[in-house]
Amino acid sequence: MTNTQTWYIVKHSAGNCEIIPSKQLEDDKPEIIEQWGPFPNQGEAIARRVGLIRAGKCQPQ
Repeated sequence: MTNTQTWYIVKHSAGNCEIIPSKQLEDDKPEIIEQWGPFPNQGEAIARRVGLIRAGKCQPQ
């Protein structure tokens, strides 16, 4: 059995970015302004989120 879950970074209307699994992404579509991904694991998504915060594309929570 393989783990096929992927992770996304999503930007909400408040400007903050959140890391969510792909399954949750399907449920939260209306409040998402921008999204990045998919990433193969949560660690890589966290690293990318830090880069987006440093680039000014996301606000820290």
